[in-house]
Amino acid sequence: MAIMIYSEKNGLALEMLTAARLIAANIGTDINALCINNDIQAEELAAAGVRTYSIMNNAINLADTASVAGALQNAAGQLDASIVLLASNRRGKELAGRLAQKLDAGCLTDVNGLQVINGKVQCTRNTLGGATIATQQIDSGRQVIALAPRSFAAAALQERGIVQELGIESGPSPIKLIASRNKAGDVVDIEAADILVIVGQGMEKADVVLAEGIASKLGGELACSKPVATDKKWLGEDRIVGLSGKKCKPQLAIILGVSGQVQFTVGIRDAHTIVAINNDENAYILQMADYAMVADLKEILPELNEVLR
Repeated sequence: MAIMIYSEKNGLALEMLTAARLIAANIGTDINALCINNDIQAEELAAAGVRTYSIMNNAINLADTASVAGALQNAAGQLDASIVLLASNRRGKELAGRLAQKLDAGCLTDVNGLQVINGKVQCTRNTLGGATIATQQIDSGRQVIALAPRSFAAAALQERGIVQELGIESGPSPIKLIASRNKAGDVVDIEAADILVIVGQGMEKADVVLAEGIASKLGGELACSKPVATDKKWLGEDRIVGLSGKKCKPQLAIILGVSGQVQFTVGIRDAHTIVAINNDENAYILQMADYAMVADLKEILPELNEVLR
């Protein structure tokens, strides 16, 4: 029995390789990485020291999770995979459910930690809206586990693994890709940022420009709580931090006008240093911050911009 990892995104696949090695070191099994119609990714994974199987089949449409799930089911059979690790991003969550149904496997998504006890893989996940952390395990013979992005460090380069072709029979996808284009609006990878300036509902729209200036001067990115993007629509949804957005681990997080509801804090509590400014001395975000200031943002933001010139 073996572990199989797959993600269409190179960085996430390397994170899953780290998790797979943690499991393999405890249960003594092989690791196989899978790539579909992506020679560049296959070479990158092989450079990280893992045996990589490359599937080249134009009938497999990566935009169609049903088509990809069918390919992964076939590959899992050929590679005798008992554990399949996927990424718990939007597409990965759907893929996990589809693949688990095809394999008659147990399935967990949004997993942010792993440990092996008595040969069993135990997974930690946020529950009750992020208020608690649950430890769960899958008892079925086959397991599909989707890992939350940034829960594991990306695997580093090692002695090169090999790339092998894997033949997969696949019928044509019922979905026909006519064209593709970049998502409208600003697209930013806040998960990769070392510095984040995060704005919440406790500030006015005009103040967001000042916050953006602070982020730019620090070499960081601007992010926000969910209502700022979904209700007020001041920023794009790619900038949401929290349970409904992205889990971030920056070296520095400056949090402005955010009260600190648990749905938000689960996305930023792993930051190395948290600085919070809020005019409500009872705001929970001030309790979890390394440095906290009770102050009016209308006074503080211009001063910060002046100091950072």
